[in-house]
Amino acid sequence: MRFGWSKPRYDQGTYLGRLRHFSEITDPRNLLATDSQLNAAKELLANYKGRAVNADEEALWKAKKLIDSNFHSDTGEKILLPFRMACFVPTNALIVAGMLVPNPSIVSILFWQWVNQSVNVAFNYCNANKTTQMDMGETVFAYGTAVASSCTIAVGLNEYVKRTKRFSPSTLKMMGRGVPFVAVAAAGTLNVFLMRSKEITEGISVFNDKGETVGKSQSAGWSAISQVAVSRVATAFPAVFLPSVIMSQLEKTKFLKANPRLHAPLNLLTICGSLMAALPCAIALFPQIAEVSVDNLEPQFRQLRGADGERIKTLYFNRGL
Repeated sequence: MRFGWSKPRYDQGTYLGRLRHFSEITDPRNLLATDSQLNAAKELLANYKGRAVNADEEALWKAKKLIDSNFHSDTGEKILLPFRMACFVPTNALIVAGMLVPNPSIVSILFWQWVNQSVNVAFNYCNANKTTQMDMGETVFAYGTAVASSCTIAVGLNEYVKRTKRFSPSTLKMMGRGVPFVAVAAAGTLNVFLMRSKEITEGISVFNDKGETVGKSQSAGWSAISQVAVSRVATAFPAVFLPSVIMSQLEKTKFLKANPRLHAPLNLLTICGSLMAALPCAIALFPQIAEVSVDNLEPQFRQLRGADGERIKTLYFNRGL
């Protein structure tokens, strides 16, 4: 595809195209770019947009990848390093390892759920649609509610699994491994809706095919948050559930029995691998710039007309990540 300032390199109308796009955006190697390299990338794209330079197309795509990975698409501001999507795996790997410790104490559960939801709040805040923002009071309330819900769910399920006599030992063991996923998925979904609730009550900006904002839509806000919530659950399942399943099989091997010190490194390796594979696959379920029929939006958008006088049938919004 020829270089386009406002378009991703790969076709966003197909899952494979979105997967290739988000695999580049979430690549941890993007974090190695220095400030001077990021500034050079911004300058190259700005000069190209202003027709002040005739750059190589591959260089333009590389520059755009760095910008898309490190800067917010709405504000153009650099995202805080630990909460860029390219840093999702390094930031979350140790947290997931902490949540998957066998037979955790209540204190351990509370600590790791608190850490996880704190990081989730930061990711949701830093990567949300920025056309509608929450004030500090709303953010603190959402944060407190998300932490309380995740801790309650995780402790409640863990205690239930410990005390119930209704299932066989093997079933209980599998249920115990599933507790972190259920807690993360439920609380993570609530976290997204709480941290971005203003996008539902006030709406988010929708724009035409020329990028011109035509108003704010609550329906678009609901769609954006719902899509992000589904993506987060899809990320959590393989990242939280698969490592414990894989390690349970590896623990039976003679190699690991003979080398117990390798248990922790192998566990961390499976977590990192699961996260790296799951993240782009989950985010790619929906395009970041989503299109929506005006018939599915509020009445004020259904009679809009373009410069040619024709009725506008489709608008767009940034769902955030």
